[in-house]
Amino acid sequence: MKLDSSAFVAEKELFDALAKRSQIVDCAEDRVLFRQGEPPQGLYLLRNGYALMTMESPTGDVVLCSTAGAGSLLGLPGLIGNEPYSLSAKALKGAEVGFLTKEEFSQLMLTEPALSLKVLRVLAAEVRTARLAVTNQPAG
Repeated sequence: MKLDSSAFVAEKELFDALAKRSQIVDCAEDRVLFRQGEPPQGLYLLRNGYALMTMESPTGDVVLCSTAGAGSLLGLPGLIGNEPYSLSAKALKGAEVGFLTKEEFSQLMLTEPALSLKVLRVLAAEVRTARLAVTNQPAG
């Protein structure tokens, strides 16, 4: 199954607010950002380049594969739900990635609550895209 990668993309105002507070992650080579099943450490922001998002079945088969592009927020559902990441993310060589810890993200949501609605929009887009992908309907 392939997801429409635009579901991960945040509005510019939200992305810029998060990016301003993030620390750069070295991606001179392909770099695993997080693995499916790991507890969330924070939020990854894809500033430039691409990341590969995959999900495996319990038997190890890849059941979902998607490429995320610039402006994407990676790991958001796990972070918000404080549940293990539901998929894996690998930044591809040369990608520019920012990172916010769980604590930094939570503090930002408390001090700038208007951004919370924008975060919810990204989550809603991810849910909608996943539902459409399950039923093999194009995102519209």
